[in-house]
Amino acid sequence: MSKKITDKVTWVGKVDWELQTFHGQELSTHRGSSYNAYLIRDKKTVLIDTVWQPYDKEFVARLKEEIDLKEIDYIVSNHAEIDHSGALVELLREIPGTPVYCTDKGAQHLKAHYHEDWNFVTVKTGDTLEIGDDNQLIFIEAPMLHWPDSMFTYMTGESILFSNDAFGQHYATESLYNDKALETEIYEEAIKYYANILTPFSPLVIRKIKEVLALNVPVNMIATSHGVIWRDKPTQIIEKYLEWADNYQENQITIIYDTMWNATRLMAEAIAEGIQKADKDVVVKLFNIGKEDKNDVTTEIFKSKAILFGSPTVNNGPLHSLSGLLGYIKGLKFKNKKAAAFGSYGWSGETVKQLNEELEKCGFTLVDAGIRSTWVPDEQERAKLVKYGEEFVAKL
Repeated sequence: MSKKITDKVTWVGKVDWELQTFHGQELSTHRGSSYNAYLIRDKKTVLIDTVWQPYDKEFVARLKEEIDLKEIDYIVSNHAEIDHSGALVELLREIPGTPVYCTDKGAQHLKAHYHEDWNFVTVKTGDTLEIGDDNQLIFIEAPMLHWPDSMFTYMTGESILFSNDAFGQHYATESLYNDKALETEIYEEAIKYYANILTPFSPLVIRKIKEVLALNVPVNMIATSHGVIWRDKPTQIIEKYLEWADNYQENQITIIYDTMWNATRLMAEAIAEGIQKADKDVVVKLFNIGKEDKNDVTTEIFKSKAILFGSPTVNNGPLHSLSGLLGYIKGLKFKNKKAAAFGSYGWSGETVKQLNEELEKCGFTLVDAGIRSTWVPDEQERAKLVKYGEEFVAKL
């Protein structure tokens, strides 16, 4: 069902309450998502983005209920990823020849996805499209937020920034706006989205936001491609992005481990006790990565000033859950974070050294060489682990 945002702009997207994973199985989406598309009706009629491919026929059918498709003068594709462009094939079968405005990279990506030679009109930052007496669209390239083709579209008269993936969240809501949803839930999903998708591009995020702010234009609304539309104090999410992009950390230490017979778990708990003894204000969180969602744990790493990774030694190395997580976060290029490793072993015991090496490859600064325990820690060994936790805090 379409929903009017302003007299001239209507939301025509799709709320996906059932979505559980995104990017294949790479990203968990516990609260579903939405694919936000927008119809602008002025002297010219413009469609901004579409929806994910499984909903292409539904999207076009609902769009027909809203408008005669032949009245659409232009289509703007802010980003070629299939969750936003997926209905273009179905739509352009109905209205072939309709100009598709996108970046040069956007045209390349759309051709590579759909193998169609549509009527592409490529734009650069500062290019405009006149759509009415009081309204024009200004295009702003935003490469690597989060693909090379990404761009923003700004609508002047309504002061709306159509930001595509930037400032969004995987969050299903029928209420549409940030002031109609739970703020805690929105921000939980927004920081998870940033941590797992945008972290590697943080320097570009800062640069692009400063570029947009330098335009010195009013922003009454940020219309994202996923989750809520920011209309209540919309620039609050821009301020958060600037904070998150600046080597973000909170007063938190996160302990991540996997365990076979609970020896490494006992180590983790003893180290956590020592950390809390040394600093009663620090937030300490423990996660068994063999059981927890990797994206949620990655979000906690993003928030942390320091982490500890723990695993027993199995077949001369760590458990695969730790190796998998390290492989995943390596590409996120976290900065301004310290780390160390720990683990139990029976005879070879090389895992702690291997984990430390991988942590360094992930960009973490090692606090020390870590700590090992043989078999299951007894009370004497547990006291050493508590002491290690205290010393770990002192070295930060």
